[in-house]
Amino acid sequence: MNVVVVESPSKAKTINKYLGPGYKVLASFGHVRDLPAKDGSVRPDEDFEMSWEVDSASAKRMKDIADAVKSADGLILATDPDREGEAISWHVLDLLKKKKVLGDKPVKRVAFNAITKKAVLEAIAHPRDIDTSLVDAYLARRALDYLVGFNLSPVLWRKLPGARSAGRVQSVTLRLVCDRENEIERFISEEYWNISALLKTPRGDEFEARLVSADGKRLAPKAVGNGEEANRLKALLDGAAYVVDSIEAKPVKRNPSPPFTTSTLQQAASSKLGFSASRTMQVAQKLYEGVDIGGETVGLITYMRTDGVQMAPEAIEASRLAIASQFGDRYLPEKPRFYSTKAKNAQEAHEAIRPTDFNRTPDQVRRFLDGDMLRLYDLVWKRGIASQMASAEIERTTAEITADNGGQKAGLRATGSVIRFDGFIAAYTDAKEDGEQTDDGDEDGRLPEINARENLAKQKINASQHFTEPPPRYSEASLIKKMEELGIGRPSTYAATVTTLLDRDYITNDKRKLIPQAKGRLVTAFLESFFTRYVGYDFTASLEEKLDQVSAGEVNWKDVLRDFWKDFFAQIEETKELRVTNVLDALNEELAPLVFPKREDGGDPRICQVCGTGKLSLKLGKYGAFVGCSNYPECNFTRQLSSDSNGEEAAVSNEPQALGKDPHTGEEITLRSGRFGPYVQRGDGKEAKRSSLPKGWTPSTIDHEKAVALLSLPRDIGAHPESGKMISTGLGRYGPFVLHDGTYANLESIEDVFSIGLNRAVSVLADKQSKAGAGRGRTAAASLKELGDHPDGGPITVRDGRYGPYVNWGKVNATLPKGKDPQSVTVEEALVLISERAAKGGTAKGKATKAKTTKAAAKSEDGAKATKAKAKAPAKSKTKTAAKAKKG
Repeated sequence: MNVVVVESPSKAKTINKYLGPGYKVLASFGHVRDLPAKDGSVRPDEDFEMSWEVDSASAKRMKDIADAVKSADGLILATDPDREGEAISWHVLDLLKKKKVLGDKPVKRVAFNAITKKAVLEAIAHPRDIDTSLVDAYLARRALDYLVGFNLSPVLWRKLPGARSAGRVQSVTLRLVCDRENEIERFISEEYWNISALLKTPRGDEFEARLVSADGKRLAPKAVGNGEEANRLKALLDGAAYVVDSIEAKPVKRNPSPPFTTSTLQQAASSKLGFSASRTMQVAQKLYEGVDIGGETVGLITYMRTDGVQMAPEAIEASRLAIASQFGDRYLPEKPRFYSTKAKNAQEAHEAIRPTDFNRTPDQVRRFLDGDMLRLYDLVWKRGIASQMASAEIERTTAEITADNGGQKAGLRATGSVIRFDGFIAAYTDAKEDGEQTDDGDEDGRLPEINARENLAKQKINASQHFTEPPPRYSEASLIKKMEELGIGRPSTYAATVTTLLDRDYITNDKRKLIPQAKGRLVTAFLESFFTRYVGYDFTASLEEKLDQVSAGEVNWKDVLRDFWKDFFAQIEETKELRVTNVLDALNEELAPLVFPKREDGGDPRICQVCGTGKLSLKLGKYGAFVGCSNYPECNFTRQLSSDSNGEEAAVSNEPQALGKDPHTGEEITLRSGRFGPYVQRGDGKEAKRSSLPKGWTPSTIDHEKAVALLSLPRDIGAHPESGKMISTGLGRYGPFVLHDGTYANLESIEDVFSIGLNRAVSVLADKQSKAGAGRGRTAAASLKELGDHPDGGPITVRDGRYGPYVNWGKVNATLPKGKDPQSVTVEEALVLISERAAKGGTAKGKATKAKTTKAAAKSEDGAKATKAKAKAPAKSKTKTAAKAKKG
């Protein structure tokens, strides 16, 4: 018997069926050891020696593997076919050698790009040794990420209180988001006019033509810059006669895009399915690891972490056969298509993401997949098969028209297109996805019949005013595409890097747009001022190139570390002498639009509006940065630093502003500014009641009526018609809510808190309760999100309880970490929380739950990986390091 080690328990189950009784397949659950989050884990003075730590869960799994190997004939390492997979095999082998259980037993390394019986058996038949160059590249990346995160993060904590962490890839990605925000803030909008004519042919058909030249000169886009010029040109066209100079129809071919890479899959899934990058990878992982299709478990797609765009020859041939049978010979090009990537530093070591069997159409597997899995598989299948289909044939028609007004002439152009043969579009429509552009420009409709030299009748002249707009904020998808273009990170790190920035509160995701928060912009400005090289796009990309050279066996990994550490350590040492005043001066200049937003009255934004003489500046406090007056303590004005600040908060000083008296208690109500922003207060002392301003309310809009309303919360609406218990509304940590007997239901706006009536409140509560599972002996908390089934059975949900949101599975309730958005919780995070909560049970009941959860975790690779809080990418490893360092 041979022992086979894979990463995933679900993969182990599938592969065990393929290999039969002569093999025992066990799962490592991802990485089995990692660098401890403490000083000395990587020791530059000892030629970068590294210390590894095995946690308790991994120790148990390694014991199971070691026990199995003792009685086995040999060991087969079959972890994922990438750098991290190679590293896991290396770790497992190293630990087994230290346990002295291998003896002279043969050790083989196999890798397969798809979990199908054919792919697995073929890999077993062609084993190899562990690729030491890939392992070296892993060690170099892991050491670099540790050295950057563990040395740079403490600098931030000392010089920039409130900052949480920095990282080799994380900080550069954050800079991208912040640089885009700087562009938006500094953007100056310019006026321009579009001018077009609605014309009619002699046959009575109307069409529109746009102005492209005047006064003998070609007009560039947005060249008409003011209303005066626009009116002059409009008058010219109004009195002109129109004749068709030429009409040209020419065929245009549009070629399909290549199959998906990790990046393009995330972009398409974002645009077409609304998936986040992390959600895309979770669903793709399930499709890769295998699905039960009519009694047979089989992987439906190839490995989903890749920057390669080419398919294997046998896959190309299979796709061509499927095209001929499913679409017809007309859709099959004469020769196969071959692609190459344009992304910087792309290795293309693996195939693109494609179906493992093109004959397995989305319709055929529909009944075996849940909604998200089916939608993503449909996307992969269609893009994969379209990549080998015939080009779409489009006829593009262009009509050039002359307008003549008493010798004054202008040129107009009308364009239209029609698809003569749909080609690959029959399978996959390349809409303009986030970060992806179609090959052709604007899609125009078909033009009516137009003939050269014929006269046209003017119907109407349109002149519309427009203003240039700043570049759009990044979405997750477009940010990942930019990272790929610049060579920042690797396919396995994209989603993890963005998630880390969101978890750190450095950025927020608002309607799929990434907005840097004040904390994130401060960190970026600090690093750009004092660690310029290490947040440089070119430097980060060049370091990736060196690591790729390590993977190829061309460069020694410790030479890369030595070159990096020499300059980096010197830079760290220099910052020890850095004074806080130097930091503040640099940040004041770098973040001027954020720190000193324009005032509505046009006054100097750096002059204190309270005392009128002091200068405003950034200040650093225990809880982070804020804006304060130079005349402190005579003037104690402070303002919270906020990315969405527009200067209105500057009107609030630490001196209470009287708003009037409470009509019931007679106590004074004041508007104040505190460490966490503006708030209203009734009375004084410890017994005073306070309420922060809700989102969307600014200090300038707060009057006596609004302050009284806020301080009166919670508000009783009336007794529930069934239970007789009171229903109330309030403003909580996650916004406005309605509450009844421990059940919370979210309200759409703060105004609803004050206006909602009894009937609607009962309806809102009923809607929430209908989505929640019934608890024993009490009303079930409102279910905010359904995550799917636990690997051991039973649904996992996110609920909103009396003490805030939590994750529920059966009888296990695990509270969400402070600040965690309930809607962003993933099933992996839920499994971690459930496992940890079960482990804290203590009682026999708690121990039984823990045992059950542990068993369930053994059935889910994602759950186990999340429990270990270790990723296959350096970015995730940094998350753990920084989090522990912060805790310390």
